[in-house]
Amino acid sequence: MRLREEDHTFAEIGALLDVHWATVHGSWQRYEAGGLEALVARRRGRRVGTQCTLTAAQERTIQRLVVDKTPDQLRMPFALWTRAAIGTLIHQRYGIRMPVRTIGHYLKRWGFTPQKPLKRAYEQRPAEIQRWLDHDYPAIAARAKRGGAEIHWGDETSLSTSDPRGRGFAPRGRTPVLEVVSRRKSVSFLSTVTNQGLVRFMVLDGPLSAPMLMQFLRRLIRSTDHKVFLILDNLNVHKAAKVRAWVDAHAHEIAVFYLPAYASELHPDEYLHGDLTLGVATKGPARTKPDLAKAARSHLRILQHRPARVRHFFHHPRISYAA
Repeated sequence: MRLREEDHTFAEIGALLDVHWATVHGSWQRYEAGGLEALVARRRGRRVGTQCTLTAAQERTIQRLVVDKTPDQLRMPFALWTRAAIGTLIHQRYGIRMPVRTIGHYLKRWGFTPQKPLKRAYEQRPAEIQRWLDHDYPAIAARAKRGGAEIHWGDETSLSTSDPRGRGFAPRGRTPVLEVVSRRKSVSFLSTVTNQGLVRFMVLDGPLSAPMLMQFLRRLIRSTDHKVFLILDNLNVHKAAKVRAWVDAHAHEIAVFYLPAYASELHPDEYLHGDLTLGVATKGPARTKPDLAKAARSHLRILQHRPARVRHFFHHPRISYAA
């Protein structure tokens, strides 16, 4: 503005300041009309909330429903909150039909992102889960601390020769092919894990039975100088009469407790199984049962020698209560 007052042309000022002469002209017009105040930079575009289809109150209601409810709880024919589902919800509530793309803009502004859902059993009882977290497990942990016992979390799992996992790079349009045997072969394992990183396992010769479980329990109590507190899920064989009788006869060496029904996400041994499954599946494909068992043993022995890696499982929010 001082250069202009010194009678420099718009072109000269633009060349000196490396801006277009029209920019200088526009600034000069604003300056003449309102002084230096007119040159203060202001936020461009329309104000937030103006010209929106939904009011602020309507947006808050939709956000609360998406966070607190599932579509089926609102009697809507959707499994998850997709843009189409949210569009249907908006139409049901407010009679507004909104394009899917516009709903996407709303979701982005609200900070909502598309995510892979966690799976949870429909039959799960929330009250029992909360009682386990607030009372049952803390009582077990306190009792173990008083008696110097080790808490082991145990479960069984199986691996299959036809269970490809992971991803592989390939040119666009040429999906990679992983050759697997059509006649499925599987190997089952029993394992336990502790929050100190201890891993114990046994290969099963066929489906889990009460005698196999008792054999594993004998090995488990021989592997430690402490009394074992073993936490299992509610599989029928875990509560078989023979197993209960054996545990009662060895009460000075082992005690068995059970998780609430349908609460696998609270079971630390499930995270060991996830590590095992991914570790075996990403190696060279095992096409025979002995090869599969060998690969699984190899990975489990690696975990036995890496307690820090096993302890890291307990950092997951779902099982941090057991850390």
